[in-house]
Amino acid sequence: MDHAPDACPTTLELRIDWSEIDAYGHVNNLAIMRYVQSARVHLLERVGMMQHHAETAVGPVLASTSCQFKQQLHYPGKVTIRARVDHLKNTSFQITHAVFNEAQELVAEAHDVLVMFDFKKNTKSPIPPFLRERFTALGASDAL
Repeated sequence: MDHAPDACPTTLELRIDWSEIDAYGHVNNLAIMRYVQSARVHLLERVGMMQHHAETAVGPVLASTSCQFKQQLHYPGKVTIRARVDHLKNTSFQITHAVFNEAQELVAEAHDVLVMFDFKKNTKSPIPPFLRERFTALGASDAL
């Protein structure tokens, strides 16, 4: 993945909290996954998916997530998460996240697969056209 800021339309900066360090003095891997979760929600809010979910009961569910840890992250400091939707399918899409330390060194890369779900019908649902357009406008490729 191209991790340059212009290749990742959504950027979130967070402060590293002292409570996120482990016994070895570096940020715990679970905290990094929380940063990824915050970036995921930030992206979904930006495209209007959370509002769509509130209005229609059709929204995303996390089907899978993975993370490759590249180097340690330390307190104190800030962390920057850059995210983009990489691939769109009929009912699912993938978000890739790049996590950087204050020196802008890559510390982790995560991949989420989300599935659109109709909570009233209890079944998968196609990605609505307006969301597909917004994802595409942010650089997503159509994998259909």
